[in-house]
Amino acid sequence: MAVYTDFSDEELQQFIRGYDLGAVQSLKGIAEGVENSNYLLATEAGQFILTLYEKRVDPDDLPFFLGLMDHLAARGINCPTPVHDRQGQALGRLANRPAAIVTFLAGIWVRRPRVQHCAAVGRALAGMHRAADGFALTRRNALSVDGWRPLYEACGGRADEVQAGLGNEIESELAFLEANWPDDLPAGVIHADLFPDNVFFLGDELSGLIDFYFACNDMLAYDAAVCLNAWCFESDGSLNVTKARALLSGYAAVRPFTDAEIRALPMLARGAALRFLLTRLYDWLSVPDGALVVPKDPAEFYRKLRFHRSVTDAGAYGLDL
Repeated sequence: MAVYTDFSDEELQQFIRGYDLGAVQSLKGIAEGVENSNYLLATEAGQFILTLYEKRVDPDDLPFFLGLMDHLAARGINCPTPVHDRQGQALGRLANRPAAIVTFLAGIWVRRPRVQHCAAVGRALAGMHRAADGFALTRRNALSVDGWRPLYEACGGRADEVQAGLGNEIESELAFLEANWPDDLPAGVIHADLFPDNVFFLGDELSGLIDFYFACNDMLAYDAAVCLNAWCFESDGSLNVTKARALLSGYAAVRPFTDAEIRALPMLARGAALRFLLTRLYDWLSVPDGALVVPKDPAEFYRKLRFHRSVTDAGAYGLDL
């Protein structure tokens, strides 16, 4: 989440009048993340999140994102729920941007995940996959293997500005993954970005999942591989096998992995590391002037990618074979 777009008090008041939320009491920008402009909105009806969708988000995808949150919430997943205006619409416009208001979830995200957090995330991810079954809309994963090379090319050959030799490493990895990426594993709706800052806890209890703006249809085990990269590495770049085992076992307790998924896990984890290396590289090189946002270090995922290259089977992640 981030703040790129500002607007006047008059524009905000006109927008809010379309909802049954009462008067605005406060509005505060949220300066985290890289995708959209987000504000903590307090009205007479309570606290909400106001999101303005920036240019990187395709407006045609917004019915999928908002509809998915409605679908998941109706099936017991604790996630933000879109607030519909007086005409029943979840999507409006503010400051010449598509905009939506969603419910506020209580909780905080954990800066240093422990084993029990990883187990809870695994269970929650599998529960989300099951709850999403039957969602009527579909969305292609634009950041899967066929989108990685165009994303790298959009970086304009500047990868070595982050680390010497990184460009050649990425070129080699792209060629390998394009030739070996699986395409026959169980698929459905995935979150695709379930990092610690997108999971809320109250104490040690998971209280909700947020930020579904990368959600799409793809291989379910790929989503687990994203979480491995996001939750199970220590600050020195080493994999914490105990955390990885907890996350994967938590997932499998709700939705067991197939044998094919287990065999493919090292490849999926490798691809997930490259995906976030590339998006972080792009963001690092192209943050808009004046944006209240701190770009995340792409080198973190280069180190993770190098680890996954050394893995020969899912036993390295603590998964029983």
